[in-house]
Amino acid sequence: MSASEKYFETVTQQLASIRKTQMPAIHAAGERFAKALEQGGWIYVFGTGHSHMIAEELFYRAGGLARIRPMLHPGLMLHESASESTLLERDPALVDSLLDEYPIAKNDVLLIASNSGRNPVPVELAMRTQAAGVPVIALLNTCHSAGVESRHASGQKLGDVVELVIDNCGVEGDACVDVPGHPGAIGAASTVTGGMIVQMIACHTVDLLAAAGSFPESFCSSNAGAGDQNEVLLDRYRTVVKHL
Repeated sequence: MSASEKYFETVTQQLASIRKTQMPAIHAAGERFAKALEQGGWIYVFGTGHSHMIAEELFYRAGGLARIRPMLHPGLMLHESASESTLLERDPALVDSLLDEYPIAKNDVLLIASNSGRNPVPVELAMRTQAAGVPVIALLNTCHSAGVESRHASGQKLGDVVELVIDNCGVEGDACVDVPGHPGAIGAASTVTGGMIVQMIACHTVDLLAAAGSFPESFCSSNAGAGDQNEVLLDRYRTVVKHL
């Protein structure tokens, strides 16, 4: 079997594990999303490094919920300096500026994606947000997280400080394919599995709201002749969602 086929098979197995073991947590996350929308709140999504792509996955997508606020702090992403982002995610003082930039309120919900769950910024953000009465959901790799020590001063990891954990069912280190003679595994899986999980949460959110007779605002593809609907939503939210 080629390395590309191994990757496909391994990720497929991880997705099957998610379906087998994580559906209750995914549905619980959908319930929290739905409740926030029913209360006029917002869905905040955060991740550092490559995990920021999970926040982008839910934001301004075709079929995506409109009331999404991604927390996209440039220094914690990769496009300015990948190595600097690694250092910044270890500085819990950064959470002060994050919460100033993104004012999470009591009727909102926060999802934090962090494969290891060990770094101070995600942990500190979760602790402070949940202490303010906002439900926090962690999307992480429990196998990886269990095998590393926390870098937060409390000694706690992300999964220790939130009310709901969703496991992406990955392997320690994320990369999941071994090639004979190559030092270390290749083929990171967490973006694929994380993207699947958050889209499943969004689908369950709409399912719940529709069953109650409420249809949440959502974007359509701007390249499929549905631009008018998007323009209405952009006009409505452009001044309150900074990344629109």
